[in-house]
This record gives sequence, C-alpha cells and structure tokens, in this order.
Amino acid sequence: MGIPATSIPACSAMLECYRTVRQQTADLVAPLSEADCQVQSMPDASPAKWHLGHTSWFFETFVLEPHEPGFKPCHPAFRVLFNSYYNGIGQKHPRPLRGQITRPDLAEVKAYRAQVDERIARLLRGPQSPSLLAMLETGIQHEQQHQELLLTDIQHLLSCNPLRPAYQAAPVPPRLATAGPRPMRWQAGAGGLLEIGHAGGRFCFDNESPRHRVWLRPYALASRLVTQGEWLDFIGDGGYADPRWWLAAGWDWVNAQSIRAPLYWQPPEPGERVGQWHRFSLQGQVAIDREAPVVHLSYFEADAYARWRATVSAADAGARLPTEAEWEAAAAPLEGPAVARGNFVETGALRPLPAGSAPDQETPGAQPLEQLFGDVWEWTASSYSAYPGFRPWPGVAGEYNGKFMVNQYVLRGSSCATPRSHIRASYRNFFPTEARWQFSGLRLARDLD
Repeated sequence: MGIPATSIPACSAMLECYRTVRQQTADLVAPLSEADCQVQSMPDASPAKWHLGHTSWFFETFVLEPHEPGFKPCHPAFRVLFNSYYNGIGQKHPRPLRGQITRPDLAEVKAYRAQVDERIARLLRGPQSPSLLAMLETGIQHEQQHQELLLTDIQHLLSCNPLRPAYQAAPVPPRLATAGPRPMRWQAGAGGLLEIGHAGGRFCFDNESPRHRVWLRPYALASRLVTQGEWLDFIGDGGYADPRWWLAAGWDWVNAQSIRAPLYWQPPEPGERVGQWHRFSLQGQVAIDREAPVVHLSYFEADAYARWRATVSAADAGARLPTEAEWEAAAAPLEGPAVARGNFVETGALRPLPAGSAPDQETPGAQPLEQLFGDVWEWTASSYSAYPGFRPWPGVAGEYNGKFMVNQYVLRGSSCATPRSHIRASYRNFFPTEARWQFSGLRLARDLD
C-alpha cells in the first residue's frame, strides 16, 4: 500500500515527532490503573489497553512489515487482536468484545509498544523511501486521533462508576470574573465562488481532498459557541419535550432513550439550589459553568437547538447549523491566530469543561470568530460524503476514511482533547447522528439573503 507523499519532514525530525507522540500517549495512560485500562464501557468505546496495542499494531503492520528487512511480527495473534476495521489485512476481533481481551496483560502490551518503537528507530537509521516516511507520518497522525479517543473513552468508562472518580484531579485555572458570556454576534462570511479542501504543503487525510470549488450564498456565523447557560434555557423551555424542534429520527431517539439533557449532565439533587445542574468530567463531578461551551451533544440535539433558537430569539431568526463549506471558508483565513488562541489537550483538556470564550471582541487584535479550534468539535449540517473527484489512498490504506462515507455528519474544528499539532482548517471529523460521548458542541449560522 502507499500514500502520496506531501511535504515530509526530514528523517531526524520525523523520528523526534514519532517519539514525542508515543510518549504523549504513555502520559495520557499514566493516571490509569490496570483495571481502568482493561474495561470497555460500551461498543463504541475501546479499552485504553486496546488503544495502546492498536496504535503499535498500525506501525508494525503498515510501516515495519513492508519496509523492515527480514520482518517478523512481534506476536502473530496481535494481527487479529489489534486490527480495527481493515478487511484487507484479514480477521478482526469483534469491536464490542475488546474488553474481553484480558491477555495480553497491560505489561505485555507496553512491552509490545517498546519493541515497535525500537524497531522503528532502527529502521529510520537505514535508507529511507518516500512511501516509508509518508506512512510513518500517517501513523503519527493516526495515534493522535487515538489520543483523543482514549480520553473520551476513559471519561465514559469512569462516568459509569457511581463513585464518580476523576481521571486526573489537576487544579483548574482561575477564570476572570465576568458578567456572563458576551452577546453572540453574527459575523458575515464570504459568499460566492470559493475553494475548500486541503491546499497541499503538509499532511492531510484523503477525505480532505481534492481542493474544489463551492458556491456559497451570503451567510453569517455566530461569533462564539453555544454555552452551557444557553443550553439550560433550552432545557428550561421544554426543548427536549417539544417535537417542533426535532427531526423525526431525532424525536424517536429522544423518546426511545429518554434523553432530557446532554450526556453526563445531572439535574439538581433534592435540597440543592434550584437550577444547579452538574456534569461528569475528566475531573469528576463538577457544576455546570454557564459561560463554557456546551459539550457532549448529538447531531440531533445540535439541530434541535438551532431550530429552537431561530424561533424564540428575534435576534437569531433563521439560525441553523453551518455547512462544512461555510465553516471552512470562514476559518481558513484565521487558522494561525485561532489555533494559537485555542484550548487543546496541551492547554486545557483536564479542566472540568472547555474554556469560556476569549477576551472581548472589542479588544485590539481579537479574532472576529472565537473558539474555531479547540474547546469542542462543531456539528455541521453536512452529510459526510466524498468531495468531487475524491480518490481514496491506494491499497489497504483506502479503508481509512472512504468506506465510512454514509449515515454520518461532519464536525469541524477540534476539541479540548485534540493535540494542537493535529488540526487544520480542512480537517473533517465525522460521527453518526446519535453519537455524543465525544467533545462535540455547536456554533450557529444563518443566511443573509
């Protein structure tokens, strides 16, 4: 298999990047017990031990096997145990049963990682080919995706424990005193004939290409994300009990699952102050922060909120979810400064909630659109499908993204659990409409004509 080479860093820089990312994964697992690393809380999540094994399997299978002289697998059974969804590789252990893989134990999986790391370093001391380095970079990006999944999966696991244990009780940075979130402003986007998609010059996944033209009607994006406090207003107005706001499938989902609030939210206990909701976070149980972005929403919830807001707020008439083309057209010119201001795993994932919005819009140098990167992934109204002219990567690598282009919606930006170096304006995340264990929220949009 091969992946087209983009602008690949020098071998020494690539090895340093590889080692850094691998250490970051180890650091994320460090606060967990062996029992924490073993359990699978739902079919959509994976045990931390499996994430450790699978990311190593990726480098062994796609980098070492085709490029290492005299290659031999670390353990033949790992080819099945840690294969995720690559039918071209062969058999796979069923995803819902990953928590039943009690052997190898955690120590053996860590030894597997160490062996793969040693062999990768040795391989990079020899002659290099563009295909080797391109696949190595893909593996690094793949591991960064699993770093975010590891955090979201462990949060879901710990939320199932009635003790409400914290993943890591790190101190929460103090928030500057404010009078509440600033008013949401509408920022006009550039309509007309524009280009979106990856522009080249650095790594991208195949689903970000090719760059192509789109026609956008005049539109506007909200200056910030929807907040926890604004979501409480939706709940208080009976938003989860009013079918006017819901897609038919969403209404069926809300009622079948008895959904009455975002994932991890709990209403006030008897004797608590009226309206004092709590949610479970990576730092355990915390009070709802009215200024912070709402998080852990499904597409159904995000869409319902937009319909509700468009009706109850005259200032936001016509509110809806943005398309992914609208989001990218607005975000791409601001990518550098917006990333610099973002709240990522390195700067804030372990605080109880995504951070509140940035300094006031009137502050000199402030961005017209806040929280484009970091904090929460933003649901869009765009179905996850191929761009015009899309071609999957050749070989087995073509299974990475293309075969999932059905029954899912696109999210843009990144979250407080995303590594800062992993994201870009053209990045396309995607999940089914009911998924909400990820750090997913929303930004509103509307038409201007």
